[in-house]
This record gives sequence, structure tokens and C-alpha cells, in this order.
Amino acid sequence: MKIKSYSKVLSALAISSLLLAACSNDTEKSSTKEKKGKDVEQVDTSKFPTKTTNQGEPIEGGHLTYGLVSDTPFEGILNKVFYQGEPDNQVITFFDEDLLDTDEDYVYTNEGAASYEISDDHKTVTLTIKDNVNWHDGKPVTGADLEYAYLVMGSKDYKGVRYDEQMALIEGMEEYHEGKADKISGIKVDGKKITFTFKKANPSVTTGLWTYPLHKEYLKDVPIADLESSDKIRKNPIGFGPFKVKKIVQGEAVEFEANKDYYRGEPKLDSVTLKVVNPSIVVKSLENGDLDVAEVLAEQYEQAKELDNVELLGKVELAYTYIGFNFGHYDKEKEENVMDENPKFGDKRLRQAMAYAINNEEVGEKMFKGLRFPANSVITPNFKYNNKDLKPYEYNPEKAKELLDEAGFVDTNNDGIREDADGKEFKINFASMSGSDVSEPLARYYIQQWEQVGLDVELQDGRLHEFNSFYDLLKKDNDKVDIYQAAWGVASDPDPSGIWSRSAEFNYTRWVSEKNDELLAKGISEEAFDDQYRIDTYNEWQELIHEEVPVIPTLFRYQLAGVNERVTGYDYLAGRQYQWHNVGVTK
Repeated sequence: MKIKSYSKVLSALAISSLLLAACSNDTEKSSTKEKKGKDVEQVDTSKFPTKTTNQGEPIEGGHLTYGLVSDTPFEGILNKVFYQGEPDNQVITFFDEDLLDTDEDYVYTNEGAASYEISDDHKTVTLTIKDNVNWHDGKPVTGADLEYAYLVMGSKDYKGVRYDEQMALIEGMEEYHEGKADKISGIKVDGKKITFTFKKANPSVTTGLWTYPLHKEYLKDVPIADLESSDKIRKNPIGFGPFKVKKIVQGEAVEFEANKDYYRGEPKLDSVTLKVVNPSIVVKSLENGDLDVAEVLAEQYEQAKELDNVELLGKVELAYTYIGFNFGHYDKEKEENVMDENPKFGDKRLRQAMAYAINNEEVGEKMFKGLRFPANSVITPNFKYNNKDLKPYEYNPEKAKELLDEAGFVDTNNDGIREDADGKEFKINFASMSGSDVSEPLARYYIQQWEQVGLDVELQDGRLHEFNSFYDLLKKDNDKVDIYQAAWGVASDPDPSGIWSRSAEFNYTRWVSEKNDELLAKGISEEAFDDQYRIDTYNEWQELIHEEVPVIPTLFRYQLAGVNERVTGYDYLAGRQYQWHNVGVTK
């Protein structure tokens, strides 16, 4: 299952296949057993390296082939301001990046393309772009380029999803967004310097400020409403990253050439080929040397670990899988999520029962050999903000039945299937994604477990949907989707508003509540500069989500990469950005 992710540096992205949940403070400990369960050998995840061991000197003129693992083409929206799917993000990170690096706690540093300052009252942030940071056409990256990104995202003509409450905290942004002003008064530009002034202090400016610029000079002749579909975004994108786009075969492959003027130093590779590879042939392609780097799905681990020419790297991913409930729709005119008056899943006891009815621990152990483990929350265990005291919904079918009985969902005609509280037929349409050999067995497994507590669940349209069509169903609030299984790549910023706020288009459940609004606001308040206050706030927020169950977090996961032994300098913990200039090949 591919991940949907929210990239605004006020958030970041994730990757491609997923599936389970339950938290442990020590994620290694939770998965390092050699045996657990009958005849199920567990993977010792503590042994995964995170960096390539090849210490050789990279050859000159080296070429690397990168496998974008997907059963569908990448969409080709090749800009951070506009893209939504992870496949496009994997293309973008070779040729473009944001202006600020972060430390291991995802807090901004001065190591990247710009330096960063915050005022004593925490309301003003200043970025100064370094002198040797240039677009691929040789033009310097300026403060006006970053301002232009905000002017685009704040415009009523912008068709993307990244305008949100945090952006609206910039002085003058709401007036600009409403068409009452031509500029954003809280953004000031002076050459390479740009200053943001906020209406109130917000701790997310230290971890989640949007710092992806747009090449204003290159794009200014394209109307904002047409940017996303323009050739300058889809066919001839320009960035300032380590590689330049040389050629695109739409949806299938990209040829990159080294950006010899890259501000961090000339890349060690001369060129890179990115190509879409079906998950079913990844291991064989790695074995044959057709790919140098590619994600390896958990279900392919047994085959991949036997390859003599490949190292397996691993880490806990910034992502989770979840099952979401449909509560309403997105009102584009009001720019907010609206819950239906009587949503089908309005009774939280029904939602809780569905959570108790599924055995995510068994899924993680038997389908994924411990490379997936139950999720306790929608904040991943990589973060100190994960509520370690919160337990996942454990498999308890008797508890599920008890809750359904309490809620009035009972079998009135003795056919083994429960009717709703009014005694009417109660069918549940379940939408899920294709993407790996496990996708359909997993969906069928969940359906079977819900059936065992008396719920009639069937796949929406009787089949799995590919990535783009699946998310199209959610974005359009298809009323034939009652519940769905999806994945979410979380941000560098702990603020979860990008998927959970009242205005977030990515809030595909359309669930809203005043308590949710209150806690999300507290999490980005001035008081939340006190780290313990913010931890306590997000602990309370996670307890709310756990109790109300607008989604069932199912699995956290280990992410694996297969890397050819000839590759040097690849650091899996660094993510896809900020490292490609260091990667080389020794033969």
C-alpha cells in the first residue's frame, strides 16, 4: 500500500508499502524475537544497518539506477507546492530541496541552503539564503522565490492542498487569501533575505516552516491556476538540488545529470536513472544489477536477504497505516470539512468495536515477519511526542460484540449478520489499495475478522484500487466508500493539523470536533514553546483520537532498502534528501 503524505516543510513525506499497528517505546525490542507464534520466524530488526558499508573511492563518471517501486506510473506533478503522491516526491528529491536542514529531532539548523533566526518573542523568523545557492539555469535563489511560493499557495487560484491554519498565522496572509490585498504584509524580502512575521508565536516555526521556494523568474508568466498542469512543472521542472532533470518519460522514468554547481559540492555521480519498477520484480532486478537502490517490501525480505550483491538497510518509518471512517464531505467554498448530520459511523461504539475486531499483532507477525507492528497512535514512535502510555486496540472479538450489542447493532433475523440500530440492513463498503502481493490478502483478512463479529463488509466495487484512483475516491468524497485503508507519511513537525484540522483537505475522514480544534490550537500556541506543555497537549490529543476512533491506527513499520554493494555513501536515516551528492559507485 502506498503512502499519502503531506509535504509542507511544515510537514514532510514518506514512501510506499505499509500495513499494521501497536506501539512500543523500544521498537527494536518489539521486533527482535527470533520466534513468536507458531512457526513464524521473526526478523531481527536490530541488525539492520542504516548506512552502506562500502568505503571505497567512487569512480569518476559513475551512474546509478534508482528503482521507484510502484504498480502504477508516477503522476508527474514535479513540484513540492503541488504534488500529493509519494512517487512524485521520490522524483523531486533528486533535483530540488528546501532551504533548511534539520537535526535528529527535526529542528531547523543553519547547515542547509539558508541560515535561520527567530526573534526573542518567537513571532519573527528570518532566513538568509547562502550566496552559492543557484537554480539549475544559473539564476540565484532569492527571498523573492520563497515569497512567491507563499503568494501561490495563498492565492484563491491555487488548486493544491497546502494552504492551512499555520500559513494563515502569517500577518496579512488571510487578507491576501481573501483577495483583499495584493501582497502578504507579514513577509518582507531584501535580496537573499526573507522575514516572516506571525500574528502569534507558534513553536512549529522551528520545525515546520514552509521553505521550498518557487523559481519566480521561470514561472511568473504562467497563471497560478495553470501552474500545476504546466510543462514547466510536469515536463521541464527546475530546482536547485544535486541533479538536473535531463529527460522525462512521463510516468515511467527520469534521466538526471549532475549539477556541478551544487552548493554542497559537486555530486560524486555523473548521472542517475530513476525508473518505475513493479513490486513483483524488485528483488530480481536488484539481483541482476538492473537496480542499484530500491525499496524492498516486507513480504520480499526472505528473498532479498539471500542476495550476495545487495545490502539491506532498515529503519522505522515516519508513517503509519490506518483504517478511516467516512463522516462527511469537504466544502470547497467554506474551505472546511463538514460532518453529515447522521453519519453512518456516528456511534463511536461501532468504531471501537471494529478496532477490537482486528488482530494487527498477528498481521505484523505472520504477514510481515515482525517488520510491521501494531500502532498505538497516529504520531509515530520516532517522535518524543508519541504517547507511550497509550495502548493499541488489542484483538478482543468478545469486547467488539459487546460494544455492538450496546450500540443496537444486533442480528434480528438469525442469519449471522447484524442489522443497524433501526433494524435495517447494515452493509459496509471498504475501499483499499493495490500495490503488493499482500494488499488483497490483508484486506480480505480484515473483512473476515469483521464478519466474525457479525458485520457485513465488502470491498468497494469488489476490487482493490490503484493509488491514484483510490485517492481520487477519497478526495471526491465518494459516497460509496464507507471505510477505507490508507497510509500516511508524517511530518518533520509534530503538529498533526495537516491531516486532522477542520480545514485540511487531507482530512479524508471529514471528522471534526471542537475538542480537536482546541487541542490542535494549543499544540501550536505560544505556551507550546515549553516542550513539556506541548508533549502533554499532544498526549491529550492522542487520547482523544484513541477514544473517538475517527481512524483505527493499524501498523507502524520497518522500511527496507536494497542497495547494491558497489554503492558508497548512502545513508538511509538521512532520507532521500540532502545526501545524493554524497552517493557514488566504486565500479
